[in-house]
Amino acid sequence: MNGGANYKTITALIVDDEPPMREQLRARLREVWPELMIVGEAGNGLEAVTQAGMLRPDIVFLDIRMPGQTGLEAARFLMQQCHIVFVTAYDEYAVHAFEQGALDYLLKPIDAERLRRTCGRLQERIAHLQRASAVPENIEQLLQQLVQHAQGGTGKRDYLRWIQASSGTSLRMISTREVLFFQSDEKYTRVQTEHSEVLIRKTLKELEDELDPSEFWRIHRSTLVRVDAIVAVARDMRGRQMITLRNHAERLEVSRNHSHLFQQM
Repeated sequence: MNGGANYKTITALIVDDEPPMREQLRARLREVWPELMIVGEAGNGLEAVTQAGMLRPDIVFLDIRMPGQTGLEAARFLMQQCHIVFVTAYDEYAVHAFEQGALDYLLKPIDAERLRRTCGRLQERIAHLQRASAVPENIEQLLQQLVQHAQGGTGKRDYLRWIQASSGTSLRMISTREVLFFQSDEKYTRVQTEHSEVLIRKTLKELEDELDPSEFWRIHRSTLVRVDAIVAVARDMRGRQMITLRNHAERLEVSRNHSHLFQQM
């Protein structure tokens, strides 16, 4: 199979909790797609997300049933960064897998011809995206100018109104009006809207400096929440202040350092 000499080398990450299965898949991939570069392996979903963040593979071959974080849970984060192919011994997860954006769903033991067809689809998809991304190098600058124009010049400070989130080789623009909250760990910040979530590489401190403080409050060292998305604040059985948001089941904790925002409690 031709790996696409005119484009960058395509890379992949193999994720399975059983080392023999990882080696078997690596061997099969060498047979059907020798140009593919396997850049790493992982034994569970959490390792997969960490490795993908560091290695930036184009493809992740992902088992489902693994200790700790499952493949389906990891896919929620990986689908924004790479193409996902599930490789599992269980067929009952297929619907959930495709809901997570999987390109394909392979059953163990791996059939060489079936894997060959999957690799062909991957090559076609990636080549198409690479051709589509052959746009002027200053596209991000042009997008930024578009954002600035949309924000307008009122003489007031121009607060951040749009979030840029990478999705493969494209950029997704999310209005801050749609955001319910931002939640950050050491490497990524989760952007949660009513209908979806994405991960970005901007830190919470950077966002706090750029967002309108009358619209977004920091309620925890890892959380910024949109004020008008709050519908209730109540204490749980442990005495913690917990925020309920509109149209979102997850509740957010208010840390003691920020409890003054809700002094009436």
